[in-house]
Amino acid sequence: MKTIALVYYSGSGATHQMAQAIAEGAKTQPGIQVMSYRISDEDIHHGRFNDPELFASLEQADAILFGSPTYMGGPAAQFKAFADASSDSWSEQGWRNKLAAGFTVGGSQGGEQDCTLNYLVTLAMQHGMLWVGMDMPNGYDDKRINPMGRQLGASGHTPAGELSTADRMTASHLGQRVAGLLYAQSGATHTAVPALA
Repeated sequence: MKTIALVYYSGSGATHQMAQAIAEGAKTQPGIQVMSYRISDEDIHHGRFNDPELFASLEQADAILFGSPTYMGGPAAQFKAFADASSDSWSEQGWRNKLAAGFTVGGSQGGEQDCTLNYLVTLAMQHGMLWVGMDMPNGYDDKRINPMGRQLGASGHTPAGELSTADRMTASHLGQRVAGLLYAQSGATHTAVPALA
């Protein structure tokens, strides 16, 4: 059994819809369980996120997918508080070699969603994770998936607050892709951190 963890913040509910679609896509692969953690405003006290049980469970996950709406050209402050609190996991490299992916939602088609996805990539790289993007090259045939052509991760456009069918299919595809890659990657997550000279 492989575990995919989804850690995300959702203000309006659209990012939550995307997380659900990712979970549904992941579960189409055999032997996959999905753990979802929706960051809430109540998780943050005096600007700090604190949930030791979450971080303990993330250590056991095989893949972690990060999600946040795009606010003012970047991730929501609530997600950033979680990311800042992950520094203990970073110092121990507890997420090293785990698969990682990201998803975001914005109110407009451009909306700097790429900036949020780039932030999520950087967070994963800080942790020594292996990033999984979309696998649709320019000119792919099925335009029902990833119509905006973003390769960094799943991105949605929700001017009316609801994900489109294409955005749901894009998110589902990313979940399915990460789940499928988990079995191709077996063994790499438990290699020792190399000693520095």
